[in-house]
Amino acid sequence: MEVQVNIWGVLAGTLVAMLVGSIWYAPQVFGNTWKKLVKLDEKKMKSEAGKAYIGMLILSLISSYVIAHVAYLSSTFYNVSLTQAGITTGLWLWVGIALPVIAGNGMFEQRPKNLILLNVGNQLVTMVLVGFTIGAIGV
Repeated sequence: MEVQVNIWGVLAGTLVAMLVGSIWYAPQVFGNTWKKLVKLDEKKMKSEAGKAYIGMLILSLISSYVIAHVAYLSSTFYNVSLTQAGITTGLWLWVGIALPVIAGNGMFEQRPKNLILLNVGNQLVTMVLVGFTIGAIGV
């Protein structure tokens, strides 16, 4: 079987991931709470923002590609629409990978519970919406 991954779906998923992050961590949403919980230095954050955005763009591209790849396999195996497979793929990858990694690291780093919840919530919304976007665009 040849896996078909639509590059436009991957790029759209990457854009969605960046938009969700921009909204989620905006000062008007959870940004101020997040900065307080991580004790982020505003001056340092602004000086490092460019590198962080480029890094996040690359990581979002990788994540979107993986979701597209697994969603295609799931859609083919279960004979469901790519949109349904994209949503469930995003959800299951969150449950099996993002949630345990973020929560586990947060617990060992003794991060505040609210910070862990804020970050895993962001990943849940991001991964499900990326999966939906990839599925809606199709192969």
